[in-house]
Amino acid sequence: MNRALRLTAGLAAAALALSACGGDGDDSTEPAAGGESAGTPEPADLRLWLNGPDTPQSMRDWLVAEFEEQNPGSTLTIEEQQWEGLVDRLTTSLGSESETPDVVEVGNTQAPTFTTVGAFTDITDLVPDLGGDDLLQGFVDAGSADGKTYAVPLYAGSSYIFYRKDLLAASGLEVPTNMQEFVDAAVKLKQDNAATPNFSGFWLPGQDWRDGAAFLWDAGGDFAVEDGGTWSGALSSPESQEGLALVQRLFTEASGAPKDGNEADGHVPMCAGEVGMMLRPGWLRGSLEDPAIGCPDMMANIGVFALPGTDGEPAPVLLGGSNIAISATSQNQELAASLLELIMSDEFQSQYAENGLTPAKVSLAEGLGTDEFAAATIEAVTNAKLTPAAANWATVEGSRVLEDLFVALANGGDVQQLAEEADATIADQLG
Repeated sequence: MNRALRLTAGLAAAALALSACGGDGDDSTEPAAGGESAGTPEPADLRLWLNGPDTPQSMRDWLVAEFEEQNPGSTLTIEEQQWEGLVDRLTTSLGSESETPDVVEVGNTQAPTFTTVGAFTDITDLVPDLGGDDLLQGFVDAGSADGKTYAVPLYAGSSYIFYRKDLLAASGLEVPTNMQEFVDAAVKLKQDNAATPNFSGFWLPGQDWRDGAAFLWDAGGDFAVEDGGTWSGALSSPESQEGLALVQRLFTEASGAPKDGNEADGHVPMCAGEVGMMLRPGWLRGSLEDPAIGCPDMMANIGVFALPGTDGEPAPVLLGGSNIAISATSQNQELAASLLELIMSDEFQSQYAENGLTPAKVSLAEGLGTDEFAAATIEAVTNAKLTPAAANWATVEGSRVLEDLFVALANGGDVQQLAEEADATIADQLG
């Protein structure tokens, strides 16, 4: 059985297990999070899954201290998960009472798959206390199904360009104002710094389809389209072919990143002096400024701007971000609800803004500030896009068909043939 079929079967199995445990919202089960309590919940050891480095350590420390102070006798353990393989791990863990984390972060593009199989607790009654109409509506929609809410936004973040001011100046370049200028600048930076091993005029690791999406969308292409309720792959369309051809040019002429690498830890090559420009979310700033893992001394030489599109307006970068939800099989529903309320509090959410990410609450966005980083964040989000709104989109991401496609492009494969093969796989998965 191939990976995609295993994932689909796993989700189906998880749905059956969750249904048996009352995770499908049946009124005959125990009260959902936010319901009436017979008293203070028993102390317990809660597990929270957070993904990647987006939530800084300082925020995690604050969350643990506040939760344990507010819930004497209980403890909170935060377990960091890698984005790679997350769908498979969630599928396995959420269907098991003994293995499930109590509260989980899930990518905003992955949330619809899990909400439709009963993986998360119905928190509709909690939404007003979590932010209500102040919440990022697109993320609320991604976490809702059949008129009920199962996941709310955690944070959002559109990527923008981080660049070395000194290297652009040395190459006689100005900040690009359209896509053609950007590509030409990326190629020239690569050429002018050829003596630096692994140098990237534009850093684009082979697996990085999420940042590559901007070039696909800017050309008018897409990953998949819906027609009459049926989804099909769209990578072999003429517009998508143009975008993928540009991605391949960037791979071969502008990037020195590993052709089979992923986009994690972008601060490492930047701090090593191996990057002229890179497209990353705002949290990269925190990593660069961190004296333990970054290069604070370089920050005076770092500039930012929104990736420009063909028309001179901001290119349609992927609107990244996450939702947060309570596992339906958690045995600590009341404590999990308390943790969720703390995560959605102004005190915690405002810290996302301070770290360059858009908080879940619109009213807190002003915390991003007024400097060039805040301006780039706001400009980038004006034309940001989501992946196709198909219920099974998480299956596509989990199968790694897009990573495989982009690695093959990075290695010089035939664009048309690769796109047609990927379209067939995507159509099967979305069907």
